[in-house]
Amino acid sequence: MIALAPPTQVPRWVTHVLVPVTNLLVAFVIAGIIIAAIGEDPFKAMKLLVLGAFGASDLIGFTLYYTTNFIFTGLAVAIAFHCGLFNIGGEGQAYVGGLGVGLVGLAFSGWPAPIVILIAIAASMAFGAAWAFIPGYLQAKRGSHVVITTIMFNFLAAAMITYLLVEVLIQPGQQAPQSREFDANAWLPFMHDVLRGIGINMGQSSLNLSFVIALIAAFLVWVFIWHTRWGYEIRTVGANQAAAVYAGISPSRNIILAMLISGGLAGMVGINEIIGVHHRLILDFPAGFGFVGIAVALMGRNHPLGIFFAALLFGMLYQGGSELSFDIPTITRDLVVVIQGLVILFSGAMEHVFRPHIIAAYIRIVGGRAVGAAAE
Repeated sequence: MIALAPPTQVPRWVTHVLVPVTNLLVAFVIAGIIIAAIGEDPFKAMKLLVLGAFGASDLIGFTLYYTTNFIFTGLAVAIAFHCGLFNIGGEGQAYVGGLGVGLVGLAFSGWPAPIVILIAIAASMAFGAAWAFIPGYLQAKRGSHVVITTIMFNFLAAAMITYLLVEVLIQPGQQAPQSREFDANAWLPFMHDVLRGIGINMGQSSLNLSFVIALIAAFLVWVFIWHTRWGYEIRTVGANQAAAVYAGISPSRNIILAMLISGGLAGMVGINEIIGVHHRLILDFPAGFGFVGIAVALMGRNHPLGIFFAALLFGMLYQGGSELSFDIPTITRDLVVVIQGLVILFSGAMEHVFRPHIIAAYIRIVGGRAVGAAAE
């Protein structure tokens, strides 16, 4: 007789793989119905979507460029989630982190490139963490809900950056609200240049070394959350604050710590955008990455590995969606946003709609096998 686990023990692959994949398939089915309703072939559209993201080396580069931002913001949301916090301020924290990167790029002209890049990385984390510290402190010490304060701080960050670029940091002699271009020593190397140096040819794209930094950040988050005392305390506070207090763990200290790390990770979006691609400080560079990071974290079950794959999915949607709207003009950019919204809807707000049905089906199947095995 083969020993089977009790039917109530649902394996992680059901909840962490099958449920998200089902949600994703439902989102794509509904998107296909919408595309068919406007008179286009949904299968052709989905094929173009995939080819637009992975059909050539330069397209893969752009997909990974978007993926980089989603890794940073997804990790930022996940850190807060582990502490029982819902950080919706990733957009504002990315904005302020980018400000720190921009100030370094403007101030350190002529310095050696490695030093400038390291200072810029530190500035992105410090500025993003500082912007997240205030909502974290208010939640921990004054009881202000972090959802409300982080939403408010998104608007404050956007207003502050707009003022600075219009009145203070604007390049003299121009009307566009952007700073002057940084010196080349403040540019993060592009991946196609790095790979060419080791004999690998890759099409030119916006992908730069910040992708490698994002992968390192994901690994460090995994180590921190699951293999350090601080990570254990954060997860304990997120699971049960009363139990944490009983165990001598300070909820307020860990709330502030989680928000600092979360803000620092979101601020690293500025590395990719400011010194990686634009090489100047510009308006609206976060482009909604902070908000999509919420769906990335939810779909990735707040685990760095899951976040990577969820970020890759949304990177595919962003890059492939741009190519799709170009190849099929009737599928406008707005419709591509609808497809992205459906994925966010079913992966985020409605992620548990099919979960109980999938788990119940699994239990029925496993329970039936167990009864059959017992009868033998």
